[in-house]
Amino acid sequence: MAHQRLQNYLRTHRRHHSLSQAEVATLLGAASGTKVSRYENFARMPGALTVFALEIVFNQPASELFAGNYQAIRLAVQERARSMEEELNSQPNAQDRTTLRKLELLRSIVELKPSSARPS
Repeated sequence: MAHQRLQNYLRTHRRHHSLSQAEVATLLGAASGTKVSRYENFARMPGALTVFALEIVFNQPASELFAGNYQAIRLAVQERARSMEEELNSQPNAQDRTTLRKLELLRSIVELKPSSARPS
C-alpha cells in the first residue's frame, strides 16, 4: 500500500542545506521569506517559474519537491486517461492510425508508476 506523501518537501530540503526562508527567497528573486513560508506550510502553491527555480535551487525534480501534489495530480490524470481510453475504444474508428496513437499515449499515462525515490 502506498503511503501518503506530504504536499511538498521544501522545508526538508531547505533545512538539509541549512538555508533560511529569506535565503531561499533571495535565490527565487522574492522580496522576503514570507512566500517561502507559505509554500512550506501548504498555504500557497508556487507558479511554474518558481517551481523551476526550486528545482534548480535544490537540484531535485518538481515531482519530488511536490511529491504529494504530484501524486494527487498523477492519479487524477490517470483516471481521466482511463475514461478517454474507454471512450475511444468504444468508437467505430478505434483502429484508425490517429486513434491508435492516442490510445498508445493514454495507455502509457494509465500505466505510469509512482516515483520510488524519497526526498533526502
